[in-house]
Amino acid sequence: VSQPSGGRAPGTRIYSWSCPTLMSPGEKLDPIPDSFILQPPVFHPVVPYVTTIFGGLHAGKMVMLQGVVPLDAHRFQVDFQCGCSLCPRPDIAFHFNPRFHTTKPHVICNTLHGGRWQREARWPHLALQKGSSFLILFLFGNEEVKVSVNGQHFLHFRYQLPLSHVDTLGIFGDILVEAVGFLNINPFVEGSREYPAGHEVPCSHALPQGLWPGQVIIVRALVLQEPKHFTLSLRDQASRAPVSLRASFTDRTLAWISPWGQKKLISAPFLFYPQRFFEVLLLCQEGGLKLALNGQGLGATSVNQQALEQLRELRISGSVQLYCVHS
Repeated sequence: VSQPSGGRAPGTRIYSWSCPTLMSPGEKLDPIPDSFILQPPVFHPVVPYVTTIFGGLHAGKMVMLQGVVPLDAHRFQVDFQCGCSLCPRPDIAFHFNPRFHTTKPHVICNTLHGGRWQREARWPHLALQKGSSFLILFLFGNEEVKVSVNGQHFLHFRYQLPLSHVDTLGIFGDILVEAVGFLNINPFVEGSREYPAGHEVPCSHALPQGLWPGQVIIVRALVLQEPKHFTLSLRDQASRAPVSLRASFTDRTLAWISPWGQKKLISAPFLFYPQRFFEVLLLCQEGGLKLALNGQGLGATSVNQQALEQLRELRISGSVQLYCVHS
């Protein structure tokens, strides 16, 4: 969940590689240059969680993962992927896989290329424990990634795929994630450009086969400086919209809009902020759509299955720059 003040929520600290320490109650946040934060952090995402790394990975980027290992955990994994497709499965440049279900807990690291796992590397003496909180930092260099766990260097892994191909982070398995942060260890590089170019709206995305149970629509965009509204509407061949999702910045509400213009307010914090990225996921299920915003589930709305199958267009309009539409 993006936060308005520098992308951080109260009680959450952005950490340095050398001395990560948790905040004490009432401690104030030190100001951090905006250029240090590459994209807004995400708080308490629902796992499995997959998100775009804006600008991709390059030497000097750092990803922070803070959370808790459940008492009944068997394993979890953090994948730095080359794309977010489901079929075929994307290449994974770095697969970080702690395993707790063996007599000697350990971490497996590997690369997935062309659908095949490469030679795995194993690290014993796992510095993560069931029932305990953790802070993991992934520091990406020119030739390898270094991993720190709770302030101590734990492992390094040499890339087998180009780092520049990585643009997606995936988190799966037995893990409770409290925060994911994207940082730059050298934010003052002249001419650095962290964000890809956006596309103007309104725009349309074709749905030639309609929507079927299990299909997912992903929309990633940036809210403009002085936003008024954002609308995502699903339309049939006659340009009717059986369902629309509308965010209003004037009254800070998010609502489903019926074909007759009736509002059904979504009871959730308003998670859109000027000059911040957001990600909307719509999961089609039998008789309706489930909504998630920035990895947080926000419930569902009922839509006739026949109407879903007859949809042919996703139309996006409002005060945003569009970066990705996937269905």
